[in-house]
Parts: sequence; C-alpha cells; structure tokens
Amino acid sequence: MDRRRFCEVAGSGAAGAVVLPVVEGGRDPGTQERPTYTYSVEIVEGPEGGCGWGHKPGDTFEYPAQKGAICHWLMDSMNGFMRVLEYGGHLPWMYRGTPYEKVVDPDGVTTEFVRCPDPTSGLVAKITRTRVG
Repeated sequence: MDRRRFCEVAGSGAAGAVVLPVVEGGRDPGTQERPTYTYSVEIVEGPEGGCGWGHKPGDTFEYPAQKGAICHWLMDSMNGFMRVLEYGGHLPWMYRGTPYEKVVDPDGVTTEFVRCPDPTSGLVAKITRTRVG
C-alpha cells in the first residue's frame, strides 16, 4: 500500500484503524522466502590465556544459541556483520592475500572476520554462515 492510500484509509474515520489487504499465506506474494542459515563464531586470534572475558583462540560458539556466552563488546562489533549475513549478503572487502581472506558462496559457506574493539585483546573472530537446504 502506498503512503497516500495509507493516509486515506487511516483518516477515513475508522477510529484510527488501518485495514491492510489480506494476502495469501499472510505474506506479500511479491516477496521471496529468505534462505535458512546456521552460524558459528570461532575465535581465531587472541591471547593464549584468553582476553579479559576469557575468549581464546579455538573457542567456538553457535549463534544465536550461545550468543550470551560471547563478550558484549565483541557481540556489539559483530552485530552489523550478522545483520548483513542474515539477509544473504556479505561485506565487500575480501582481505585477499591475508590470513583473513574470506569465502563467499551464497549457496554454501560464507565467512566474515571481525576484531574486538578492545585494543589490548588482539581478538579476531571468524563468523561462518552455512546455508541449510
């Protein structure tokens, strides 16, 4: 529904109720279903004894099931990356020729790397998105 039609319906004296069109299956037929993915987060760099939160290289977490176990600062840094991945995208930089070179396969596995904002931790996390089905 366009804005003009929305305002006409909303201001039609229907006690402020807005009636939106009913679509089959409760979903706009012009939209596509988003693919389903699983996500994991692996700490790939950081102090051997762990950072202040205790994360160390080799730690892995399933997202979102274990996101409460991930440091709030690292989780905040990953938030934008996760939103992009959840909608099927990836960030444009590829890090070619570095240890952080990414894998980008919309029909399979895609990776992103994100650094903890604590400059003393040296923590780098690898986010892996795997398409299901």
